[in-house]
Amino acid sequence: MHYYEVLVGALAYHGSEALTYSSDRLLTRGQLVRVALRDRSTLGVVLRSVGKPGFAVKPISAVAPYPPLTQPSLQLMEWLRAYYPAPLGAVVRQFVPPTEIFPQPTATSTDIVTSETWSAQPLPPLGADQAAALQAIQGPGSFLLHGITGSGKSRVYVELAERALSAGTSAMVLTPEIGLTAQLTDTFRHTFGSRVYVLHSQLTAAERRNIWYELLAQTQPVIVIGPRSALFSPVHSLGLIVLDEAHDNAYKNESAPHYQAGRVAAKLAQLHKATFVLGSATPAVEDYYLATQKQRPIVAMQRLAKTTGPHVATAIEMVDMKQRELFSRSPLLSDRLLAHIADAMKRGEQSLLFLNRRGTANVVLCNQCGWQSVCPNCDLSLTYHGDEHLLRCHVCGFSASLPSSCPTCGNTDILFKSIGTKAVVAALQKLFPAARLQRFDTDAKKSERLEQHLTALAAGSADIIVGTQMIGKGLDLPQLSVVGIVNADSSLLIPDYTAAEQTYQLISQVVGRVGRGHRAGTVVVQTYDPENTTLLAAVHHRWQQFYEAELQERRLFHFPPFVYLLKLRVLRASSKTAEQAAVQFATQLKHDFPAATIEGPAPSFHPRERGKYSWQLLVKASSRQTLIDIIASLPSGWSYDIDPVNLL
Repeated sequence: MHYYEVLVGALAYHGSEALTYSSDRLLTRGQLVRVALRDRSTLGVVLRSVGKPGFAVKPISAVAPYPPLTQPSLQLMEWLRAYYPAPLGAVVRQFVPPTEIFPQPTATSTDIVTSETWSAQPLPPLGADQAAALQAIQGPGSFLLHGITGSGKSRVYVELAERALSAGTSAMVLTPEIGLTAQLTDTFRHTFGSRVYVLHSQLTAAERRNIWYELLAQTQPVIVIGPRSALFSPVHSLGLIVLDEAHDNAYKNESAPHYQAGRVAAKLAQLHKATFVLGSATPAVEDYYLATQKQRPIVAMQRLAKTTGPHVATAIEMVDMKQRELFSRSPLLSDRLLAHIADAMKRGEQSLLFLNRRGTANVVLCNQCGWQSVCPNCDLSLTYHGDEHLLRCHVCGFSASLPSSCPTCGNTDILFKSIGTKAVVAALQKLFPAARLQRFDTDAKKSERLEQHLTALAAGSADIIVGTQMIGKGLDLPQLSVVGIVNADSSLLIPDYTAAEQTYQLISQVVGRVGRGHRAGTVVVQTYDPENTTLLAAVHHRWQQFYEAELQERRLFHFPPFVYLLKLRVLRASSKTAEQAAVQFATQLKHDFPAATIEGPAPSFHPRERGKYSWQLLVKASSRQTLIDIIASLPSGWSYDIDPVNLL
């Protein structure tokens, strides 16, 4: 009889050590096995062989008829446990397939890809910027590909993947959302055929399981496309990892382990000695700062890939929402925007209306002069709580009474309320009864999801497209000529240190839906603050100007990339007991970790959860290890998020 320590991949396992099981077979490190955890069957990974223990052990019930996990996968698992602390079961769960069934290997599953020439269709010639980017991205290491919207970054990814496959290594291309996966998949399958595997959550558990085992058994180089979870697929010998739209918050895992896909991808690339490319038109401030500090290559692509269309600059029109006379036909849509939509319909062209709904807090804003309430300590928007009639900062806990009138202009109409896509669609139906309207937001049914309609939209199936942030990313609509940003300020009012960055990214991406080389474009931006520096930088694609201003702000108020962050949250039966627990723990942290800055406590942005009340603390430290040590000291009832992408 043999005995093995097994890393158990079950969310129900909250321990921190491998468990011991027996087997009458000789097993190797990384072997996938099925074991019993209490009375449930679960998957595990063999860690090492051990001597016979002095206690009774359960037997390993089954061994997968597949090769063991690769050494880089096992090394990544160990790194993830240390860098993003979480129960062992939650960490291991990332590295095993979704069901306990072991499919039997077949000829198709182990040799689905041949080593024949893969290029199915000739690609258009490379542009000068694309060729220069490929020349700059050479060998292992990290590269930040800063390419404007429409510069043809996807084509660069294809060439890099072909380079990797030619060298006998695999490639991994990550996308932030499933809706964008379809376009990338088409691009890659057009070139690489059956070498392309796609993994995402809309596949059934059985489909994901079968693809996972095919990859584990695969001996030929392949290309894997998918969202952040694809990082943990068992791909052998990676030569390339691409993080497309690298700035996107969807790359942050919101459950344990709270990993940021970009950091995991960088580590995985290091383990494989692979090329790692972060591609974005609007890079994350932290990524850009890190690249400059560590002197990593920043590869710029500043020209459009398509050059067959008219070379006309996109016209930008700012509409001041404080001037209500500019909204004579609709309280939501300005006369200028409606005029451009009407003209586009006459020309048989499309219009896209974007609702910036990233801020849903009760934010205090003056409709007349644009004044807004901000925290004097954090420079973040204060949130209005109607039950207490208080303005509150959800980071440091600062509170103030609600002013009865605007302190700048004396106006009494100061409560700003956001609007939804349905209200905009209803207004458009009255104004343009003959228009074909299509709405896309997070409330859409499965049949109404954006990814189901990409081809039809590109062919002109809708005259007016209305939606939230999903319609601002990755869409290439040849017939689109008008973009309207209905409420540009909304995301600026989020009480969070990333508000300006998210606004720049969203607005810049939406503006980039036109002016892509197909036809002339017009963008109408409706805002209470037409002179806002973030909005102006975004609509005119002035990245460097925004980056330098934002960096100065974060240095001043001590936010990343100048500190590490840890968000701590406690749930209790009442708000009072939650507050008491938060105050007590904050006092303890200040005593035990004097090098850290403890901000708060404050009620969480969403103060109730599952009938309980939530309060939070924010911890800032110059050493990430300090935050790891704090996590290890957390009392019962506390949860945490290390490296949070927002503080809400």
